[in-house]
Amino acid sequence: MISAPKIELLLATLLIRAGHVVGFNQLIAELWGENPPRRADAALHVYVSQLRKLLRGDHDRPSPLVTRAPGYLLHVDEERDITRFQRRLATGRALHRHGRHAEADAELTAALDLWHGPALGDVQGNGPVIRGFAASAEEARLECLELRIDTRLAMGGHRMVVGDLYGLISEYPLRETFYRQLMLALYQTDLQADALRVFRTARTVLDEELGVSPCRSLRDLHQAILRGDRNPPVLTARAS
Repeated sequence: MISAPKIELLLATLLIRAGHVVGFNQLIAELWGENPPRRADAALHVYVSQLRKLLRGDHDRPSPLVTRAPGYLLHVDEERDITRFQRRLATGRALHRHGRHAEADAELTAALDLWHGPALGDVQGNGPVIRGFAASAEEARLECLELRIDTRLAMGGHRMVVGDLYGLISEYPLRETFYRQLMLALYQTDLQADALRVFRTARTVLDEELGVSPCRSLRDLHQAILRGDRNPPVLTARAS
């Protein structure tokens, strides 16, 4: 019996490693983990055969999925969304670093617009390739969000980012950069008490969840707000 989820998982693994050979043993580990069926090799061949038919469609052309010792290799001619995202993120990061904030904001927004839900959609897998890619892609997306907020703060858009940041600290309560950005945005819009309240929330959450204190950049900003500094310390997301 053909399992569509297994074919999706196989395709996702091969796409992540597109242009590179993925070994039989690695594919078996991705599809079945530590408890493969007795005839895992035969089952894998069946899934590969089905995937080749799906990729070929009705066209009379070679399948982009080829056998290449010690496994299989998937050729992908078109640029993937993740590649476009990574390129735009790198460009936005460089523009931000050079103080070209409006251009950086446009580039980072274009990068985020490429996201339409989780990086792997509904694909469910716990193998090292799938797990590693999902974690890496999500971290890159969060970096992009952080950089865009820093860019907008640098352009004076403090009020613009407050609502988004409240949502982000609710969704990612252990992500200290979002607390720092929200504290700065509130303080720069004359909401000192709210900024201090955000720090107390961060301190409580980090202590209860991890047993740690806020990072140095958060503590330094907290002290600057208490002193009423006119120019509190500002760090970019990658420097915090």
